[in-house]
Amino acid sequence: MNVLFLCTGNSCRSILGEATFNHLATSGWKAMSAGSHPTGQVHPRSLALLAREGIATEGLYSKPWDNLPMTPDIVITVCASAAGETCPAYLGPVLRSHWGVDDPAHATGTDAEIDAAFMKAYRILRVRIEAFLALPLAELQSDRHRLKAELDRLGEYL
Repeated sequence: MNVLFLCTGNSCRSILGEATFNHLATSGWKAMSAGSHPTGQVHPRSLALLAREGIATEGLYSKPWDNLPMTPDIVITVCASAAGETCPAYLGPVLRSHWGVDDPAHATGTDAEIDAAFMKAYRILRVRIEAFLALPLAELQSDRHRLKAELDRLGEYL
């Protein structure tokens, strides 16, 4: 199963989701990320955070959703619609869920405060991904309605 973490810029949250998911996932599950308007670069603080957490960063890059290496089965949007950010709508017959996370790329303040915003986004995504991977996935793959309900429920964590 292929999971796409989707946001607007594909520089922070979706990259954190992709790398963390692939770090934790079991065989048969693969994540990728993309943006509706990719910035063209991964935010350096995202890469630094992943490295500190022991998560591989090789091959991570900011990319558009119209040239993905594989077709997603599940699309998880990570934009924070409550903050007025418009989530892209992936077109295609996939299961969709929304896990809103504030964009740390817009954080301001001291270096410590900005780093804290990146860590907060990472921790939210990690907790949700860990909960996702703890689900009875073999059972849920044959019940898309129940899988969607579980993914939507996870989007409410934190």
